[in-house]
Amino acid sequence: MLVHTKAIVISALKYGEADLIVKLYTLSDGLRAYMLKGVLKSRRGKFKASMFQSLTQLDIVANHKNTGKLEYLKEAKVIANYQSLHTHPVKQALVMFLAEVLKNSIREEENNEALFHYLEYSLQYLDATEKVANFHLLFLLQLTRYLGFQPQNSTSEAEYFNMLDGVFQEIPTNDYCIEGNTVDLLKNLLGTEFDALSSIKLNQASRTDFLKMLLLYFELHIEGFRKPKSLGVLNEIFG
Repeated sequence: MLVHTKAIVISALKYGEADLIVKLYTLSDGLRAYMLKGVLKSRRGKFKASMFQSLTQLDIVANHKNTGKLEYLKEAKVIANYQSLHTHPVKQALVMFLAEVLKNSIREEENNEALFHYLEYSLQYLDATEKVANFHLLFLLQLTRYLGFQPQNSTSEAEYFNMLDGVFQEIPTNDYCIEGNTVDLLKNLLGTEFDALSSIKLNQASRTDFLKMLLLYFELHIEGFRKPKSLGVLNEIFG
């Protein structure tokens, strides 16, 4: 079936000497993988390797056979010309990290328009903003809404957050109930949008602890989720 759709690059893996296998999250059909033959050596081909940098937003025409195997990409063009996402050193590290999280989180070969539009908007916001220190924390937290395990958005005074059930509660009931500053920050961020992030001041320890909690939360709710290899780089930058 010939499909014309928007897509976001999740990953690109070199295959052989000149080929790429790229995974795209498409608006029409969810996650799809494509083989691009000769793209790393051809100077005259219709595809350039630079078009498939992580989290690039594309407009594509593809032939989807829906067999679970590699699909065929006929046309592609970049539709969101990022100004800083792939050139700013800190944003480059964020892109690497976020792409890994998405690769480990999104498995469905079916459309999810709300998730696609969230990624589309948030990446354009990251490209445009100068204040990025806490972006990844809110990005991951809001991502849980579209993946189906968003924490209970509660104004409760309950001191504990149960990561297994995603709820706040008065007493701990398992080994995955947490308390303290991380829970306070979670409650705060649950009511925050990207444009209000600059009002939240975090020190190194708070940021590190909260990210550690978020990644464990993903592990608990996504089978086979692995911590991103780029986490170490991100921790060096943001602490």
